[in-house]
Amino acid sequence: MTLPPTHFKWKLFERKGVYYADGRGNRPNAGKHSLGTRNRAEAEQLLLRLDRRRAEDLNLIVSSARKRDETERLTLAAGRALYEARLQLPAIAGGVRPATFKRYRTIFDKFLEFAPQIGVENWNELTKQALELYAKHLTKNKYKPKTIFCELVVIKQTQHWLIDEGHLFGVTPVLLRMYRPQGQPAYCWRPEEVDAILAHCLQQPDLKWLHDVLLTLACTGLRISEAVGLRWTDIDLTQDLLKLTDESGFAADSNDTRHLKSGRSRILALHPELKKLFSTKARRGRFVFAGPRGGRLNADTVRRTLVREVLTPLADRFPTPEGGRGFRDGRLHSFRHYFCSMSANAGVPEQIMMDWLGHADSAMVRIYYHLHNDESRRQMASINFTGVSRGLSGDGQTELEPLVEDAADLRKQPLD
Repeated sequence: MTLPPTHFKWKLFERKGVYYADGRGNRPNAGKHSLGTRNRAEAEQLLLRLDRRRAEDLNLIVSSARKRDETERLTLAAGRALYEARLQLPAIAGGVRPATFKRYRTIFDKFLEFAPQIGVENWNELTKQALELYAKHLTKNKYKPKTIFCELVVIKQTQHWLIDEGHLFGVTPVLLRMYRPQGQPAYCWRPEEVDAILAHCLQQPDLKWLHDVLLTLACTGLRISEAVGLRWTDIDLTQDLLKLTDESGFAADSNDTRHLKSGRSRILALHPELKKLFSTKARRGRFVFAGPRGGRLNADTVRRTLVREVLTPLADRFPTPEGGRGFRDGRLHSFRHYFCSMSANAGVPEQIMMDWLGHADSAMVRIYYHLHNDESRRQMASINFTGVSRGLSGDGQTELEPLVEDAADLRKQPLD
């Protein structure tokens, strides 16, 4: 597709999913360039910047940035402060949640400590080569691919924002091609493992509180943060519903304000086992679940107790295959996978499943629907790749055997 952004005509095309811009048909020649993105809208925005930069490089225009101050530099610390101020805006104005802001702060701390080692002291000096060196540094220090991807994205998008907002002059945004790595999903419990976990908790009087939490996770697919924050007002025993409301847009904000990861409220039907649990459970305070000492429950307490008091004692009963993942690798998020797997196996439609989990799109959900796709298995079983399974007779002899005998007889006959 040919696009005429401003100064040149460009042919925008894809190669292996990545967008490129070809401006070689112009006079002067604007060249061919990778835009380093797989997103069409982002490619068009980057093309506008490329068009302007090439016009400046070929002395067709004098940029306003150069007119203002070609030598001005924005230090890494100053640029970071500007971007963090933007992140701390109210959510309605594009700000992020406190937990997300904390993650960004850690990323900046790490990058600003490393950057001077490669001679990068301001955002004007950030280049593709600098980010590649940083990626190698993180890899050498044993950071996981998903972490490295996330950190590079944050650094790159910060520079792009600084350019768009006019804080950086005469700077071309870094175009670095990156591929989102696929993380290893949490281990998915098997039904017999969940039964053993729940039974073990019931057998220990001091683990009854843990049983109630884990049963809720198994029957709802809630994240642990959602479960420990569950309130009695979220449960409607009259209509057998569990209602999770995202309160990010509420006027009052406090430590108890609920922020769901998806940012969307959702409603789940109560499973009969959960209705029985909630109907008989004593109500003490605002929250459904309390800690082992009766206080406010937190996710870390649940996590540590599960590993120490349940998984470790039961590990010998469910041995893990050598070199593989098994029972001992399960964690709280494994109950979310278990819920998804059991629902897919029971034939729950995929869209309903995503509504229950609070996903607009989910690779995890698709995995379990593929695993439980009976039609796919039937179609595969109907294909005869080798001929051995073709036409079995009652005594186990295949139709292939007489054909082999006929072929042997033909070889004995003289040729004409």
